[in-house]
Amino acid sequence: MVEVDPATRLIGSDGPVSLVDVFDGRSQLIAYFQMWHTGKPAAEQCEGCTFSTAHMGELSYLHSRDVTYATFSEGAYEESSRYRDFMGWTMPWYSVPRESVAELVADRHFGILVSYLRDGDRVFETYWTTGRGNEPMAPSYGLLDMTVYGRQEYWEDSPEGWPQRWGSRGGQFRLDGRPTAQWSRIEAGRDDDLGPRSEL
Repeated sequence: MVEVDPATRLIGSDGPVSLVDVFDGRSQLIAYFQMWHTGKPAAEQCEGCTFSTAHMGELSYLHSRDVTYATFSEGAYEESSRYRDFMGWTMPWYSVPRESVAELVADRHFGILVSYLRDGDRVFETYWTTGRGNEPMAPSYGLLDMTVYGRQEYWEDSPEGWPQRWGSRGGQFRLDGRPTAQWSRIEAGRDDDLGPRSEL
């Protein structure tokens, strides 16, 4: 376990909060660190992070085990939370300001899944993973692994003639130029404009 400063600052819907506050009174926290491409449109946001985060809907099962889940975005709260809203995600969402990146990311990169433990007012990082280690967030892969054609990715050892149409460098999470999960939102008429909102 590595101790982390519990006062590390994040930005949430009500402004600045400390890391220990993100636990929401629970003893454990799982945080997914979502990559963000500042100033880029929704279609150009990280397809892998969108894939992972899109699977995180019902949190009550985690809460019943004294675990909070939150997404920590690399981007500014104002911009990245508009993406969360466009996607229809309801999980707690925070931005990691520049001064907090060194404490929380610690020479790694966004796209990591991290577990924390709170002991009173002290916070410890207990686990982290990235890449394929993030797959527990996305049950779609587990379900695809049970089908006859599997994930249909090029790396799979499939018989001649079986469908293999996806690489493993992000393209498997995109369809027609944008993260796949965005298409149902576009078809439902949601606005994917991440620019500043006008004041009413």
